[in-house]
Amino acid sequence: MKKINDIDLQTILGNVLRYGVWTALSVALLGGVLVLFTQSNNTVDFSSFIEQDHNLFQVIENVLMNVSKGNGEAIIFLGILLLFLTPALRLVLSLVAFILEKDWMYVIISLIVIGIITLSVSLGFSH
Repeated sequence: MKKINDIDLQTILGNVLRYGVWTALSVALLGGVLVLFTQSNNTVDFSSFIEQDHNLFQVIENVLMNVSKGNGEAIIFLGILLLFLTPALRLVLSLVAFILEKDWMYVIISLIVIGIITLSVSLGFSH
């Protein structure tokens, strides 16, 4: 098995960010086109996806439920969520790389950052 070097790791992480942004943009654009053709006379309202007391996981569940119904606003919001989740995926992949490299200091730092992010989105404080 070939060991991953720093250049390979930087290429992988760069591609995750690049393709994550392009995917998010494409999804949001698809949702925008759908809204344009189906609801062009209506005002777009995202408040149904981000009500005050919902945490991120409830918002994602709500968005996915509405995406499955073909709701253009939900598809746009899914694109926005993908844009926010792209750096989180990069962080998880960095953690895996640090574990494979046995760089324990960065493993601990990555776990602390992941823990803080998970805790903050899980509690769902909106006030």
